[in-house]
Amino acid sequence: MDHELRDCFIEGMSRAATFVAVATTDGEAGRFGVTISSLTSVSADGEHPSLLACIHHRSSTAAAILKNRAFCANLLHEGQQDVANLFAGRAGLANHDERFDRASWETGSLGQPMISGATAVFECRLATALYWETHHIFVGHVTSVTLSKDPEALLYGGRGYRRAVNFPGS
Repeated sequence: MDHELRDCFIEGMSRAATFVAVATTDGEAGRFGVTISSLTSVSADGEHPSLLACIHHRSSTAAAILKNRAFCANLLHEGQQDVANLFAGRAGLANHDERFDRASWETGSLGQPMISGATAVFECRLATALYWETHHIFVGHVTSVTLSKDPEALLYGGRGYRRAVNFPGS
């Protein structure tokens, strides 16, 4: 592996602002959740809208999604940095039950944990998964979307949390 290329790649990607989400799952494999920054739409068309999420292969949440065959992508509100830190493991809680005990959430129609206060929640059935080098790439068929009244999403860029600003004239 070219370590200089890897370091430059990491630095370059740190400059891209992206929204912060928590991927959650519940079912036969148990209830798990992890903070992710790799989430994007695939298509609004087709039998169901679809989205893509990438999760590190060592994450217990990734293994649980593969077994549970369903997940929620909870797009966090700009005021939910504490939730992002909680599910990123920065609160010192390795036990996922404790993480859910500290977060406000409810069960969605597929039985998936929906984080309260998230600006958008996408409940998905797992359509396909691909293992790519160090990450699982999940494509989910969206079965429901819950939108909050406050659309301001939490962003992450430059190695810190950010929020979107409106520029005059835009």
